[in-house]
Amino acid sequence: MPGFAGSLAAKKLTPGNKLILRHTSKEAQVIVSDVKYKIDVNSLRKNEEQKELGMNDIGRVALRASQPVFWDSYRRNRNTGSFILVDPFTNETLAAGMLR
Repeated sequence: MPGFAGSLAAKKLTPGNKLILRHTSKEAQVIVSDVKYKIDVNSLRKNEEQKELGMNDIGRVALRASQPVFWDSYRRNRNTGSFILVDPFTNETLAAGMLR
């Protein structure tokens, strides 16, 4: 499941994180399989060397879901093209994202 995510919490988003994806009215367990790149907000350049997203970072991530999630691209439909990632232990929202 390809998409862009922006981290909202102090906990870093790294490959291997097990989280809950909330998409419309559905929840699914996901694993962050890869952080493709982080975007430097000052220069808008891609940083492919850093493989984690901290608070207020924006980047492209790949997620692997435990069950099928039916989605549209964010450009086509904002409601079915967006999601949030939640920590399963603290119920804290870690990131919000758009699907591509």
